Amino acid sequence: MWHEATKEVQEQGKVKMVGIILEQHPDRTRLFLQWNVMDWPILIDSFNLLASSRVPITLFIDEYGVIRSVRPAVEELDDFLNRTYPETAPPPVAELPDFEQLKEATRQNSVGSWRAYAEAVSLWGQPSQISEAIEAYQQALEKEPEHGPTNFQLGVAFRKRYDSDNRQPEDFQKAVENWGQALDIDPNQYIWRRRIQQYGPRLDKPYSFYDWVTVARQEIAERGETPALLPVEPGGAEFAYPTESFETAEAEREDPDPQGRIFRDEEGFIQVETTVVPAAVAAGDTARVHLVFRPNLQVKAHWNNEVDDLVFWVDPPEGWQVDSHYVTVANPPEVVSQETRKVEFELRSPENSGSSVTIPAYALYYVCEDIDGTCMYRRQDIPLQVQVSSGQ
Repeated sequence: MWHEATKEVQEQGKVKMVGIILEQHPDRTRLFLQWNVMDWPILIDSFNLLASSRVPITLFIDEYGVIRSVRPAVEELDDFLNRTYPETAPPPVAELPDFEQLKEATRQNSVGSWRAYAEAVSLWGQPSQISEAIEAYQQALEKEPEHGPTNFQLGVAFRKRYDSDNRQPEDFQKAVENWGQALDIDPNQYIWRRRIQQYGPRLDKPYSFYDWVTVARQEIAERGETPALLPVEPGGAEFAYPTESFETAEAEREDPDPQGRIFRDEEGFIQVETTVVPAAVAAGDTARVHLVFRPNLQVKAHWNNEVDDLVFWVDPPEGWQVDSHYVTVANPPEVVSQETRKVEFELRSPENSGSSVTIPAYALYYVCEDIDGTCMYRRQDIPLQVQVSSGQ
């Protein structure tokens, strides 16, 4: 709305537009700007250091850097542009943090020093330093575990590492856990809630977070342009639309290996990561389960795509429901490949569920060892640990 309302005065040089985005994956903003032909700069605050509890927030800032209006109406724009403001001394110029000085300050072992170091490394450090930021945030939480912003920022750091070359298998689940802890501390924090809902079940979604991506790419391509690349593609939960009722799966398929006769993947050719969102589901509520299947590159394992698709089967215990018992992941056209494969499904806990439960599940797939090695049909049992919270 503001971009459209200010196009003319932007072209006249009367106003400069600058935005701040709170996204976990800011690269997606570049695609959005390209789609809407918006060429003004967007700054990134994935860690929500501004402590915003809701968006959008519009600010009118004069030529001296002074905020003159917060959340103004569009009708106030002309008055702002035509008004003369007194000259004010410029604010101090921001400087890069001194990492060594901040790290030395942590010898005090104070919560403030650990937070300061964690924030500096998160924002200004090299990608390989994200583990240092995580350790610093954890040190701060040991001293003040009920500090909501630190819990949220630690979750952001975990997810940031998960999307990097330094990924640890449990990083995504740890991110969800810390976001949940932050929201428990301050349930009115809109930004923290949305971060969980982005990956969560449809019953808890306010809208589809990234349904615009497909349309944006298509329309950009039709203009003869190449859509901006996304280093981390949105997943199924991020495209999913909200729903008002849980769609329980019917017995559309039978258990493909009811007697467990398929040989297990004891060699570990395929590594599986599981994440439950939210980390703890209230009795009677729903959660979305994310499963990631990665070929073990250390043993040069790869998918054999000349046969059947990957099959995932889940058989919940009595009282639990799932939206699909049987999920497949289609093979790509290549004969062999080493891509990551993902499965998502949703489950609902019974009203009288206990504190935790194990959901039996397994996957069947065709995998080969090394480039010219033996190809095998394997099963991997994937017991899903689901925590059940005591309240809504």
